Amino acid sequence: MSIFLDKLFAHATKLIALTILFIVAWIFTVLVQHSMEAINAFGFDFLTTDVWAPNLEKFGALPAIYGSVVSTFIAMLLAIPVAIGVAIFLSELAPAKLKTPVGVSIELLAAIPSVIYGMWGLFYFVPIIRDTFGGIGISMLTAGIVLSIMVLPFMAAVTRDAMNTTPDILKESAYALGGTKWDVIKDVIIPYAKAGIIGSVILALGRAIGETMAVTFVMGNVHKISLDLTAPATSIPVALANEFTEADGDLYYSSLFELSLILLVISFAIISIAKFYFLRRKRAL
Repeated sequence: MSIFLDKLFAHATKLIALTILFIVAWIFTVLVQHSMEAINAFGFDFLTTDVWAPNLEKFGALPAIYGSVVSTFIAMLLAIPVAIGVAIFLSELAPAKLKTPVGVSIELLAAIPSVIYGMWGLFYFVPIIRDTFGGIGISMLTAGIVLSIMVLPFMAAVTRDAMNTTPDILKESAYALGGTKWDVIKDVIIPYAKAGIIGSVILALGRAIGETMAVTFVMGNVHKISLDLTAPATSIPVALANEFTEADGDLYYSSLFELSLILLVISFAIISIAKFYFLRRKRAL
């Protein structure tokens, strides 16, 4: 009986894993099917054209791709050092009375709906950015800041848990050899927890590049490439959220689906590269 249950469990878990692969393949297939009209009409030029004019049936994804990548880069640039600092404080430096309330607060930040972040950013960060850097405040910089706050709790929580797995004997040995608190954190804890830290960055990266509602409030929807981070811009999720219900033509509709396909490919590519690069480095050590 136990052998039968073991085989049943093995086949059930295998079926569940294959179901996940099937769902991903299904989503990809549906996006490709609905994107075919735009793919046939524009070809590779869809990725390199910066004109988005539905009234002229001219569509180019470059401004949306640029906005997605740059806003995500800004978010990660701001969030990574803060998240690691919070994790270090909670795991090694915080008094016992502070660890629980601060840890719970971080987890509550992760549970806040993205639309609330967007409203908060619109009414508080937009005026600050406008008064500090100029412009109208609705910009790629504002979107990057809001995104960084959104992904911060994910990174901090996972990084903290990874650091807490460091064996006490390693830390005690480092202290016995004369290491300072900084030496132990830098040379023992962070190297030991690097798998979890990189994993948290990958999770946050996937969340940031696909975030829709919060960015829609504070980024605008201007299909234009600008080096001025305080200017309104767009991203793939923002374009989809603002324009999908307005698509009144087959080519317009198909172009939006191709944007969705590009977002899926970009997300998959970034996460795959990060994972495989990390695994290769880990095996080399």
